[in-house]
Amino acid sequence: MLRNLTVIRRLVQTLVVLFLLFGAALVGPYAADKVSGAWPALTCAYDSQAGDYCALVPLQHQSTHRVGQAISSDRSLASGLASLSLTLSTFLILFVVLNKAFCSWTCPLGFFQELLAMVGQKLGMRQAEGLPDGAVRRLRPMKWLILGLLIFGIPLAAGLGVSAAGFSNHAPFCEVCPSRFLTTLATGDFSQFRLDLASPGAAFWTGGGLFLFGTMIALGLTVRQPFCRVCPMLALQAAFQKLGLLRLTKRPVAQCDKCGLCSRACPMDIHEIRSSTQEGDATFPDCTLCGRCVEMCPQPDVLRLEYAGLKVFSSDPAYFKARNRGQRRWEGITLDGWWQRRRKREEEG
Repeated sequence: MLRNLTVIRRLVQTLVVLFLLFGAALVGPYAADKVSGAWPALTCAYDSQAGDYCALVPLQHQSTHRVGQAISSDRSLASGLASLSLTLSTFLILFVVLNKAFCSWTCPLGFFQELLAMVGQKLGMRQAEGLPDGAVRRLRPMKWLILGLLIFGIPLAAGLGVSAAGFSNHAPFCEVCPSRFLTTLATGDFSQFRLDLASPGAAFWTGGGLFLFGTMIALGLTVRQPFCRVCPMLALQAAFQKLGLLRLTKRPVAQCDKCGLCSRACPMDIHEIRSSTQEGDATFPDCTLCGRCVEMCPQPDVLRLEYAGLKVFSSDPAYFKARNRGQRRWEGITLDGWWQRRRKREEEG
């Protein structure tokens, strides 16, 4: 029996993140460049060591230089749309294989947020089990707004020649994306940590990026996956989630609505997984396919991770009991607890 899916997932995360951050050092700069050109889906293009880069970068540039400028001039709009479609197609090749497991199994920023939560827990900081329903509902549309405005809207306006004190930008999301700061910092590059005062627009974008990165770190110590909840990559994936081969499925039973362990375990606070009575695909738009809900379900075969219709991992009472005991032991290891035990030994000695 699989001992601990979360441990396996974090091991995969670690190996993938190491490759994505230091890919050029592993395969050489020329090979890394070819990987980046073929698979625009993963880490940040601002990292000079990266073995890959994010699909959101070319989507912004193509919205400006290929689509927007084609509309505002006599250039071929069909050519611009073709380049945009090519980027989406190469993104979809990898997406079909991974589906939204990209977020919880391979994304460097998602991995970093999980590390922040672990640090907060070990420091004894009080961590919310989940956000209130009202906060979750208000946050969910934000990823779609960011996708529409920062990935396509503002870059398209920049290509059309719309400018307002520098607020028009061909890559506005990159200016505020926490991954730009994180992945470059991981390779010893501090150049992205700057406040550009050349214009009000430049100050707005660079200041906004620094603020968002700091906010993510502060929230990440007590709130699970704070940036993932508003990430436009998750919205882009949700738009195509039916194409992915990996799925979360559910076979509802009467105990589901009374239990709620799956929704409490979910780092994205998808409470619908508990109340859903529909059998079959349960991959909700915010789901990252981390498998936590499957691990923490005590009912046999109610929740499953399936790949191309084949069962990969399913809920199991024996696994749940062992996993639950392990989780309690893990959560019991804190810096404060260690300090208290040390003081007690000193007093007794």
